[in-house]
Amino acid sequence: MGMKKTTRTAGLAAASAALLFSGLAAPSAASAAAPSLDWGACVGGAPDPRQRCATVEVPMDYSDPGAGTVDLVVSRIPTENLAERRGVLLLIPGGPGNSSLNDPSGRGQKLPQDVRDAYDLIGFAPRGLAPSTAVSCGLAYEDLAVTRVARPYPAPDGSVDAAMSAARRMSEACARNGGELIRHISTANEARDLDRVRAALGERKVSAWGVSYGTYAGAVYSRMFPHRTDRIVLDSNDDPDPRRVGRAWIAAHERGVEDTFPEFAAWASAPDSPVRLAGTPAGVRALFLRLADRLDREPIPWPNANPAELNGNVLRQSMLQTMYDPDGFERLARLIDGARDGRVPPVTAPSPQQVAGLQNSLAVGAGTLCNDIAWPRDAAVYEKGVAESRAAYPLTAGMPRNAMMCAAWPFEPQEPPVQITDAGPSDILLVQNERDPATPLAGALRMRAALGDRARMVTVDSTGHDAYLANGNACGDATVTRFLATGERPERDVYCGRGTVPPQPRGETAASVTGRERSFV
Repeated sequence: MGMKKTTRTAGLAAASAALLFSGLAAPSAASAAAPSLDWGACVGGAPDPRQRCATVEVPMDYSDPGAGTVDLVVSRIPTENLAERRGVLLLIPGGPGNSSLNDPSGRGQKLPQDVRDAYDLIGFAPRGLAPSTAVSCGLAYEDLAVTRVARPYPAPDGSVDAAMSAARRMSEACARNGGELIRHISTANEARDLDRVRAALGERKVSAWGVSYGTYAGAVYSRMFPHRTDRIVLDSNDDPDPRRVGRAWIAAHERGVEDTFPEFAAWASAPDSPVRLAGTPAGVRALFLRLADRLDREPIPWPNANPAELNGNVLRQSMLQTMYDPDGFERLARLIDGARDGRVPPVTAPSPQQVAGLQNSLAVGAGTLCNDIAWPRDAAVYEKGVAESRAAYPLTAGMPRNAMMCAAWPFEPQEPPVQITDAGPSDILLVQNERDPATPLAGALRMRAALGDRARMVTVDSTGHDAYLANGNACGDATVTRFLATGERPERDVYCGRGTVPPQPRGETAASVTGRERSFV
């Protein structure tokens, strides 16, 4: 879909802005989606036939509404019980660069029945991501490797020279191939887009479930449009530090991996493990570090992979990604076990459609990270950070503080990052696993502190990325479900230990409530 010129007037834009910040009552249960949206079949079909799609037109540049528009494709599965309908639940995806377009058919169907009764489930493809108006940097295939573009690792000796060179090459490709739209991809613009979606749906307020990067996007929406929020769940939370934004999210992987690896090491050293790598957790860690170091020097050819070898950094990145879900522990252990003997699992080469999708997703991710805040351009900054990280967090070998594409981004941010504060209604619930390789607890606590009394937090004694209805526990799930379905939120922060019985609804006796509570801020 291409960008279109628009004739929206400045007066209309000003009136809309004034309305956004006015205090409004909660939507009525009978509120229905605006009939102006043309709901039809989703491009490529949908996993659930109830899911329908529509297009919302938004300004490409909110500071210059006359500069053109882009299309956002949204999806919906209506409430399963109209009499119980409260409003809409936005499913805000992670990434940045991911879509929630099929989430009403997917993770939305994992929601308990009383939540599905309360809301229309709404997904969307963020600006820049197909089938919304799409962008691409047209990167060389070799530059699509995760260890080069999304999570660039330093050289085995810690040098950042190759990363800086790649950053310049890839940023030039984005400037050459990304068009005007890539300059206008940012978290603040995603929040503005979401409010246009809200208006198009005919809703005065929206609820939301944001995951990973979606927690930051959800927090930014709640900061920019506080009186448009109803019940907001932020799941697996990013550090909202306005001085660093995306730099802090990537840097957090060093802490997240150190928090999570002991769980894998315990699993891989247990006597009953299907792939026992060593007799103790310390032995598993030592084995991993030795193997990664050996693969730095002697990589194993890996046909159809990108890069086409299993080197130390590919092993490290495979470890990081696998620990997003403990169900992947066996797959990681088998990779390590095979690599010891020079064996790698077979890999199928990606299709042209998959490559195009990766180009699209990476362009949106880069645009968001690089437009949200200006990154340092001096290689010495990254050299210092990499050296410190390699010494303190050897499992990730300096990657979290290395230079990525943003170190050479050709555009300046068009506005400062949104600072998350406690201003606004107290309608946010954070849920967070204690051991998360991507969004560690330390960053979530900073999000909690920034939101102040706007939020409560349920911390789950569990491992993996994504907590609610994924890698958390019954206590955490019940706390979030109750908030979404009834609005009942813990009076203070809650800690859900392993085996903790879900907290009971208010009105039960104190003796019957077994969920332990802990104040974090």
